[in-house]
Amino acid sequence: MSLLELDGVETYYGESHILEGVDLEVEAGEVVALMGRNGVGKTTTLRSILQLTPPREGSIRYRGEELVGKETHEVADAGVGWIPEDRRMFSQLTVEENVRIAVPKGSDVQAGLDLAWDAFPDLEEIRGRDAGDLSGGQQQMLAIARGLVGENDLLLVDEPSEGLAPLIVEAVHDALEAVAGETTILLVEQNLPMALDLADRFYVLDHGVVVDSGDADEVSTDSERLRRHLSA
Repeated sequence: MSLLELDGVETYYGESHILEGVDLEVEAGEVVALMGRNGVGKTTTLRSILQLTPPREGSIRYRGEELVGKETHEVADAGVGWIPEDRRMFSQLTVEENVRIAVPKGSDVQAGLDLAWDAFPDLEEIRGRDAGDLSGGQQQMLAIARGLVGENDLLLVDEPSEGLAPLIVEAVHDALEAVAGETTILLVEQNLPMALDLADRFYVLDHGVVVDSGDADEVSTDSERLRRHLSA
């Protein structure tokens, strides 16, 4: 049994048909990259899994249990975490406070902080700064750190390198690589070299349909197989 299975998922925004029968699987311990041009349904796929935008048809099973029809907090409680593209955090709380409240109730808070600081030493140096005062790169590191300490069995990561400087992208890559040793990741990422380097397998979406999939080591960043679906 796969950790996550999507079967025939049909999701709409109002009358706009976004996902048109999406099928995909994620095995425990994998990093799976979900790729495609802007606006083809990648983020909607993550939102459908989380039941933020519930599908009208199809099945989404996590550990064999149906998620469609559940509340978002029930999906989260089952062990599915989310690092959204907009890096949601508590802007008036400090870096450390943001990490602390992401540690599950009953878990070792200090161990969570140590895990976050080990992944992002730069965050430890600014642990007392308000999150709202951080740069975009620092906020992304904080968002990933919060997902890391959440003890999630499956982490949905949406465009982690978007808008970041190359040095910060490298740090984000290294952090996700470390996280991949601890949990399963479904990664939406436009940075093709980063996505293929991190991923075990990939899916390509186009107009709400899976048009290609395979092992990441089967393709390269200049592969025509991918470029025809990813170039503008």
